[in-house]
Amino acid sequence: MSSVTVLSGLRPWLIQRISAVYIALFVVYAVITLAGVNDVSYLQWRDWLFHPFNTIAVGLFVIALLLHAWVGMRDIILDYLHNTLVRMMAFTLVIVVLISSGIWAAKILLLSATI
Repeated sequence: MSSVTVLSGLRPWLIQRISAVYIALFVVYAVITLAGVNDVSYLQWRDWLFHPFNTIAVGLFVIALLLHAWVGMRDIILDYLHNTLVRMMAFTLVIVVLISSGIWAAKILLLSATI
């Protein structure tokens, strides 16, 4: 077994685990900070999201979520889709959805700097 094969399997495994830990920690943080608010309105939610620390935390959450989703979907596609054309179409669809979602989230977070 060559080191290239080992590293190519280790990197996705590490990305999956590290992103999962960050996602879990962020969800706990978000639940704890938002649970203390009795009646969450749109303005309170917006103020929470647009606080600089939370904006950075949400940005990292989105990146972790996109990486986690990519590694998971990549593994599923590689394991279960054997036809090359179907596999490439599935990869293309996943990439388009993830990039679109990332751009949409970035737009929302960057708007927080202007408000």
